[in-house]
Amino acid sequence: MSFYKMLQEKFTWDRIKDFIYSRESIHVKNALSKPEKSAEDFATLLSPAAENLLEEMASTASKITRQRFGKTIKLYAPIYLSNECTNSCVYCGFNRKNDIERKTLSFSEIEKEATIISSQGIRHILLVSGESPNVVNMEYLKEAVNICRKYFSSISIEIYPLSEKNYYELYKEGVDGLTIYQETYNEKTYSQVHPAGKKRNYLWRLESPERGASAGIRTVGIGALMGLEDFRTEEFFVGMHADYLMKNYWKTHFTISFPRIRKAAGNFTPHQFISDKNLVQCMLALRIFKNDAGLVISTREPADFRDNILPLGVTQMSAGSKTEPGGYHNEKHTGEQFEVEDDRSVAEFVQSLKDKGFDPVNKDWDRAFLNTAS
Repeated sequence: MSFYKMLQEKFTWDRIKDFIYSRESIHVKNALSKPEKSAEDFATLLSPAAENLLEEMASTASKITRQRFGKTIKLYAPIYLSNECTNSCVYCGFNRKNDIERKTLSFSEIEKEATIISSQGIRHILLVSGESPNVVNMEYLKEAVNICRKYFSSISIEIYPLSEKNYYELYKEGVDGLTIYQETYNEKTYSQVHPAGKKRNYLWRLESPERGASAGIRTVGIGALMGLEDFRTEEFFVGMHADYLMKNYWKTHFTISFPRIRKAAGNFTPHQFISDKNLVQCMLALRIFKNDAGLVISTREPADFRDNILPLGVTQMSAGSKTEPGGYHNEKHTGEQFEVEDDRSVAEFVQSLKDKGFDPVNKDWDRAFLNTAS
């Protein structure tokens, strides 16, 4: 059964939302006491009633994280290849209607960006672009990956959805990671915030993680853009998606991100304000529900917030990020996707991790492993 079909048969949005908001403290305590958490237990941990038991949830989540991941934080940085886009996503700075300077990096510019980032010690790179297949096509992507292979041990992509065949082509070139957010799992809201462009196809995007995992990509990241819908219900569906993927694609490692909407061109106003407390509750609930999932917090979040949540479940963080094409080698910063909140350099962030007793991991993968296996 596909994930989409399972959603239709088992989890309607309104019923799950009503269930989450009906929970009481006794239900939260019962859920926390169980060694194995059901979907109902997970929904209960996302409820307003669970806000009164966040300390207990934090203690449990911290213990699980130390057992599974130690005190390691994997570091990565993005290279924005292009901000050209054919979509009209109402929340995104790359919306085709926004009046921003459009740019697609030349291959020499990609090399400049890679040189700067690798000189800072980063060995995991994330290649990002808008959806503009006529510009950022497969040949362009393959060459970008070939350039980055000289500088990085791990290459991930965060681009528009591809077919399994295309994912396999990039995998053979050296891509070992894929990040693709559903934005919102509410199909009606999804249609409203994606009024035009290929991204309107809800199912094509929803099944991208499966196509990537089927193609052999070893790490796949999912998530919802926090602020488009009721965050408690939204994160329940993120958790169900992670649960489905981890059971059906057990050879792949899955990560979950919690991106909050930030200021960007177009000045989109989030449909719901997500507080720090809200985000932390979601992260704790996901850690308790899916013990082995990687949890990602990017430089969208402020430095003090990122520092404070280190012990609670996060396993992967970006550092020194620029969100516009050419942002690392060009001092003229225009055409960014959103404003970065944590603007510390990689060196400053690494030192901060060490000062707090954490182990920053620059490299945890080498393509030699893949060659040996094949």
